Amino acid sequence: MILRFIIYGLLGWCGEITWTATREKLSGQQRDWKLRGTTYLWMFPLYGLIAPLYEPLHNALRAWPWPLRGVVYMLGFWTIEYLAGWLLKRVIGVCPWDYSRARWHVRGFIRLDYGPVWFLVGLGLESVHDLLLQLTPAIQQALIG
Repeated sequence: MILRFIIYGLLGWCGEITWTATREKLSGQQRDWKLRGTTYLWMFPLYGLIAPLYEPLHNALRAWPWPLRGVVYMLGFWTIEYLAGWLLKRVIGVCPWDYSRARWHVRGFIRLDYGPVWFLVGLGLESVHDLLLQLTPAIQQALIG
């Protein structure tokens, strides 16, 4: 579980950097093709939580139709993002991501217009989870041995 926590944290960082770079390029905020993206240190453990939170949920929902699974994942991601943003604002005084300028935000912590993204990320993570279940024993063996 610790190895998958680390892998999800790293994958989340990479995904967020790619997302922000692409979004800024397409919106015209970046003029060149360097595609510089951003993330926050706080995001590593949040993405790592996919291992203990998402994986059991995925296992429980495997037999459900994909549209229903996607909605459950989307709601789960929104819940964690909202709670994490609220907690960080409470503890350090600021939420590292601030969606308050976006049209469809909830207290600046989540964006409702990102719902389709979280829906698709949740469904996409199903195959990542299954692949990691196959690969992590071999990775652990290689690291130990």
